[in-house]
Amino acid sequence: MTRIFLSVFLFLFVTVQSVLAQNNDDGTAWLQIEAHPSLTVATQRAQVYAETVPDVTGFALGNGWYAVAIGPFDRPIAESQLRQLRAQGRIPRDAFIVPRDAFRQRIWPAGTEVQPATTASLQEAAATTEQPAEPEVIDETPREARASEARLTADERKQLQSYLQWAGYYNSAIDGAFGRGTRASMAAWQRDNGYEPTGILTTLQRDALRQQYYAVLEGMDLRTVSDAQAGIEMILPMGVVARGKDEYPFVHYDTTGDIPARVLLISQEGDQNTLFGLYDIMQTLEIVPRKGERSRKDKSFTLIGQNDSIISQTEASLENGRIKGFTLVWPVGDETRRTRILDEMRASFKRLPGVLDPAAGSNAEQNIDLVAGLEIRRPILSRTGFYVDTAGTVLTTAEAVASCGRITLDTDYEATLVSSDADTGIAILRPATTLAPQGHATLLDGDARLQSEVAVSGYSYEGLLGAPTMTFGTLADIKGLTGDTNVKRLALAPLPGDTGGPVFAADGSVLGMLLPAGANGTKKLPGDVSFAISSASLGAALMAAGITTTPAPLGAAMTPEEMTRKARSMTVLVSCWE
Repeated sequence: MTRIFLSVFLFLFVTVQSVLAQNNDDGTAWLQIEAHPSLTVATQRAQVYAETVPDVTGFALGNGWYAVAIGPFDRPIAESQLRQLRAQGRIPRDAFIVPRDAFRQRIWPAGTEVQPATTASLQEAAATTEQPAEPEVIDETPREARASEARLTADERKQLQSYLQWAGYYNSAIDGAFGRGTRASMAAWQRDNGYEPTGILTTLQRDALRQQYYAVLEGMDLRTVSDAQAGIEMILPMGVVARGKDEYPFVHYDTTGDIPARVLLISQEGDQNTLFGLYDIMQTLEIVPRKGERSRKDKSFTLIGQNDSIISQTEASLENGRIKGFTLVWPVGDETRRTRILDEMRASFKRLPGVLDPAAGSNAEQNIDLVAGLEIRRPILSRTGFYVDTAGTVLTTAEAVASCGRITLDTDYEATLVSSDADTGIAILRPATTLAPQGHATLLDGDARLQSEVAVSGYSYEGLLGAPTMTFGTLADIKGLTGDTNVKRLALAPLPGDTGGPVFAADGSVLGMLLPAGANGTKKLPGDVSFAISSASLGAALMAAGITTTPAPLGAAMTPEEMTRKARSMTVLVSCWE
């Protein structure tokens, strides 16, 4: 109510002064407060100003530019208002006075042209504190509508077709030519919205269609943002995001409300290798889900990722040694608003001088799970496996691959599940593309000696160390606790990440595969008791899958160093992803 009262008071003050001052047509002036090359932005900015300042109007300037103005005033009053509104911080410091003939067609609000207030209307307004009644709006005749339509620019005509296409009335080319198809779509829209179906939209009807188009963006506060640090200018939905930290090569715009939206500005120096590296790295991030289109060209790339909660789109390109672009992250289920905002962002994207400082964010808290302040996508779990032939076939534990949406070897290589047996705990994997491992296992033919030294090679910390580690112990028994000869009991204390790893005899041959800690059922055992499925069972599982191996008898013992080298050549990290 206070804002309405202040607006009415300011309106009365300005217009009374305009009437009392000496006036002639040549002296009519306006305050131009902003200008934009986008009709959408100019209209939205006019709406924003109109909330706090009276008599706001939008005009076309020509050459694709649009102005936001306040007025009209007599010239002396215009100068007074310019000083006053500047001092109050209600208009930009670079606002200036222009004559009426500086403007062309009015773009906002719809209706008749703005007229100077009369003495009678001012006296009537001064006699009441209520909001002045809206003047009756008389729409254009078809002839007048065709005349106003003729004044539309080519871009405005195309934009009108886009509005009709969005509304579901037009499905032909966006060419700005108002032929039979466009006229039919206009008439259909008019009929469905309670207008006479003439096939020629009046100025008011065009404005109504535009408002329908932009209604979904209400509250988004689409605003042109010039980010000097990134060297990027573009429209951003500042109603739902706010500028956050710089973390090279990203400038973060983080969510501020109920809509979990995020924007990243991408800005770094580099070449094609840098661009391709960024393309690969971004696909490891949580904000870029794996499901979605991937497109990489010589100097640009696009990444679209979607899961059950978000959809993100990243676009970046290389020009003159600088990589710039953006990512928009938006909640799933709001596709109309997301695509509209994305279109505005893409159309308004502009490269400015400068690029983000490589030191940006370098003092932030370090975290192995973060890249430039963004969380890395992590697997559900990671276990160990080992190669058993030159084609890259892998043996691992069935636990590692249960209910996986995706399986990888050493994080980078996709694998498919050949077979999995919950009873034996054996799973066989085949890489999606043929691999050439440095080494592969030789299965032991027979048993190793009781109490002989054994070793397990495994990713104890589920890949955090980047290489397998060795855990040494002894062969406690060639049978399980219940006498099962397919299971070997070990005296060593592995970690969960070691599960599925090869158990080596002293000569470097594989006497079995490490089973999960729960493989013994519900019995609670000492920490240094573990079990391995025998090499004979591993060979039988491989044979059933059509994979041939040649077991070998126990040979000469290896040194620990030799054993470690052999283990590293054949041990692989197996990861299970959603």
